[in-house]
Amino acid sequence: MAYTAKFAIRRAPEEIDFSVMPLEGLWWVQDMATFSVTNKQDWNWTLMIMQPAAVTATLFQEAAEAAMRKKPELTSMDRMRLEHFREGPAAQVLHIGPYSEEGPVIERLHDFIADHGCVRSGTHHEIYLSDARRTAPEKLKTIIRQPLTEAAATQ
Repeated sequence: MAYTAKFAIRRAPEEIDFSVMPLEGLWWVQDMATFSVTNKQDWNWTLMIMQPAAVTATLFQEAAEAAMRKKPELTSMDRMRLEHFREGPAAQVLHIGPYSEEGPVIERLHDFIADHGCVRSGTHHEIYLSDARRTAPEKLKTIIRQPLTEAAATQ
């Protein structure tokens, strides 16, 4: 879908070109105070790819329809949406290695946030810099990000 939008814009009179951004994931549980890396089966999720301003709602809809015509097996296309996302302040760390080994890194990030007088807010956020289909697990690069607020601001 993102590549369909990219090539639709490249064919436009302005011939705008841009790189398709990496896949990102938001992960959460109903009560984020109970968010645990050991209970991934309880996580809810949203996957997203940042789009440039040139991708309008109309172009997005046209690209979604074109992608469905090309690959009718993509039944989840009707669940896709174009919306603005604002996260605010966050702490983040680069994890290199398999997704299954993120747990201790996430825990250290959470400890870092608490040690600096902040509390976690918002959803757990990951940015996948590597393509898992083409990269050895030990070489996967993932930015692990956690939104935060100052502890005093929450009282």
